[in-house]
Amino acid sequence: MFSIARPSTAAISAFLARAQTMPLSYSPIGIARAQALTGFDVDETAAIIGHGDADFARATKALSSWKHMNLDWLHMYPAQPSIETGTIVAVLVRHFGIWSLNGCRVVYSVEETTGVYSSFGFAYGTLVDHAERGEEIFQVRLDRRTGDVVYTVRAASQPRALLAKVGGRTVRLLQERFRRESCDALRRALTSC
Repeated sequence: MFSIARPSTAAISAFLARAQTMPLSYSPIGIARAQALTGFDVDETAAIIGHGDADFARATKALSSWKHMNLDWLHMYPAQPSIETGTIVAVLVRHFGIWSLNGCRVVYSVEETTGVYSSFGFAYGTLVDHAERGEEIFQVRLDRRTGDVVYTVRAASQPRALLAKVGGRTVRLLQERFRRESCDALRRALTSC
């Protein structure tokens, strides 16, 4: 949903209510894990955000609280949703003088511990009312060999709405900006957890 004015609280609530029964705009679930995918752009940004077990614990807490989405130009509804599979969220974005409201569903969690790595995260997929079609993984990982805590944002996407198709390169730049600023947001969140 695109608009020139910021959607009202009532409009966002109605949007979330409709989104509860909306299907995903893509299939199969898990496409963001693919190395390459016909018709989709697959992008990944990773950054070291901390070091050691304590920072990894803070990073998992921050990720669970959606702190990676604390950006000036992006707002989550509800404000602090669950990361449980099936949770519906609305992402309100202000870009280039317009607002877009996009629905997503948490589609799976990521949690693994080996002798070398511990990882934690989740993925959400776009609903049929989203400007894009695809899936995004948000994951923190502790490398026990180096102690580095790395945050990774990985997405498989393609434009769905006409404005997203027409804005091709501009949309890609906005996605790149999101991944970069999401890394910065999670890094900042470690100092407040």
